[in-house]
Amino acid sequence: MADAPPDRLSTDPSSPFYDEAILARGVGVRFKGAEKTNVEEYSVSEGWIRVAAGAARDRRGNPLTIKLNGAVEPYFREAASPE
Repeated sequence: MADAPPDRLSTDPSSPFYDEAILARGVGVRFKGAEKTNVEEYSVSEGWIRVAAGAARDRRGNPLTIKLNGAVEPYFREAASPE
């Protein structure tokens, strides 16, 4: 694994940007300098995050999300374990 999180990552298992190994390591996201804990997906190169829109759900039970634009800084919460 690299020392930096990927450019794009999603918490939705049906997404092509989902990576269970990276999510298990713990990824934090700073958006416009503030720590965000409810990020569903992010893209550093495109400069956006998707966050849940309250408790609203779609007809499949997935949370409705809002896309916010700005500076995205992902980081690992835990250091890489030596193998």
